[in-house]
Amino acid sequence: MVKFFYLSLLCCFSPIVPVSATTPKSVTCTRTEYREEYIPGTKSNPGYVRSYEAEVVIPCGGQSNAQKIDDNDCSEGSVIGGILGAGIALSTSRGKDRFWAVPAGGTAGALIGCQVDGG
Repeated sequence: MVKFFYLSLLCCFSPIVPVSATTPKSVTCTRTEYREEYIPGTKSNPGYVRSYEAEVVIPCGGQSNAQKIDDNDCSEGSVIGGILGAGIALSTSRGKDRFWAVPAGGTAGALIGCQVDGG
């Protein structure tokens, strides 16, 4: 009975991934950038700076890839969840069941704690 409880707990709280994920459209936009280029000279013909404008292709929406990085850290939730899960498994199991119940409870608690902490 206890084995079924942990298995159902692990299945219920595991992250769900949709089967048919849609890909975003690949639409690009352009932006005009001002640029300068130094043209070196000689003794008889001095150098100069050439200025021009160039069209640069950028993704639409104005967000760069560096701003889309997910840097959530769920280490605190994993540790607390793992300790709580192992403690609950230790208190509810008896005899030889503790050999597998405590690590399984700790793992399930760590997964749930990470999800609760925002990871």
